[in-house]
Amino acid sequence: ILISACSGTMQVEDFKDKKPELILEKYFSGKVKAWGLFHDRFGNLKRSFQVDINGKINNDELILDERFLYDDGEKDRRVWTIKILDDGNYSGTADDVIGKATGKASGNALNWSYKLNLKLKDSSVKVDFDDWMFLQENNILINRAEVKKWGLKIGVVTITFLKL
Repeated sequence: ILISACSGTMQVEDFKDKKPELILEKYFSGKVKAWGLFHDRFGNLKRSFQVDINGKINNDELILDERFLYDDGEKDRRVWTIKILDDGNYSGTADDVIGKATGKASGNALNWSYKLNLKLKDSSVKVDFDDWMFLQENNILINRAEVKKWGLKIGVVTITFLKL
């Protein structure tokens, strides 16, 4: 017990009583707008972006079509196929995701983990994402993701979503 109390590692179950409840497929069904920032490991702002997201449910899957516009004019697109599982669990795939993403929602929070081929100019690098999403009042969802390479944090992505 002492070791787990000192570890400081956040668990999604810690948020089970927090409201409003985040149900991923409910929140992302329809149109969502997002604004994001990427800070390097030293806290320097490296990039900002906007995302237009269109989500639809197809049986037990949530399909998210994300269209990115970066501050330097670059455009990108990612299409997630997220399998809706039991008890707030999710698994997902996208073209640049390595293997499957896994997620668990509880209360107003969702923890989402995956490996990604992150584009860097003319190449890509494999990184680990540890996403934490927290639903707030007025359909605002805040996401903070640590990006790691070989277990070392290389940056943080912060995104604010607004369900339209």
